[in-house]
Amino acid sequence: MTTDKLKGRVALVTGASLGIGRAAAVALARAGASVAINYRSHAEEAEQVAQAVRDAGAKAIVLQADVADYDAVEKMVADTVAEFGKLDIAVSNAAYSDRELFYEADLAGFRRTVDVTLWGAFYLLRASTRQMISQGAGGSVVLVSSPHAFIPAPRAMAYNMSKAALEHMARTAAIEVAEHRIRVNVIQPGWTDTPGERKFADEETLQRAGAKIPLGRLGTAEEMAEGILFMCDPAHDYMTGAALLIDGGISLPWWASRGSAAPG
Repeated sequence: MTTDKLKGRVALVTGASLGIGRAAAVALARAGASVAINYRSHAEEAEQVAQAVRDAGAKAIVLQADVADYDAVEKMVADTVAEFGKLDIAVSNAAYSDRELFYEADLAGFRRTVDVTLWGAFYLLRASTRQMISQGAGGSVVLVSSPHAFIPAPRAMAYNMSKAALEHMARTAAIEVAEHRIRVNVIQPGWTDTPGERKFADEETLQRAGAKIPLGRLGTAEEMAEGILFMCDPAHDYMTGAALLIDGGISLPWWASRGSAAPG
């Protein structure tokens, strides 16, 4: 369904070639926004997203950049403004994660996780808010976080600490840019069925694990995109420094699951 709630707005979404980023780009387009689609290595998929954006009646450009490179992120923001004339919405979705015990982890992969997941989010936050401040018309930044920010999932230390830091970064930014009417919010998607999850588990494993979540399934990228759209909607312009949890109950205590007894 298309609407005009974001008509005239310009959005930039990182990591938009697959998964939640892809769904967010399409959702923003269906709400009327022109969309800059960032990718690092999935060029064909990014072009498919651009076509889906155009099919929704919106304008699209595709921008290749590694978000761990600050100069590349600054250029990406500049290229978005050169194409569309401004930037109103920035969605930091790009992430990277290995799954290893921290004391055995390959440190190159550990650092890459932090560089993309935390520093990449900061680079977009900084570059986009600087652009929005110069425009003087406010704006909205959404950082995609995770329940990993507050659940110490084993074998994911670099990702956990990156998401935890990202959330405090977002709250700090929210207060620092409030005077410019720029809103900074966080979404916390739970276990979501995306190509990224299939890096760690096959279909059978995902289905079996999803059945154990309190609501009985994994989330979808489209459900997470609706949360992102909610935060970008001007109708919710009193919302800043907030975190929206969409996780099917996975972060609830384990004894809240069906048929389990509380410990003790």
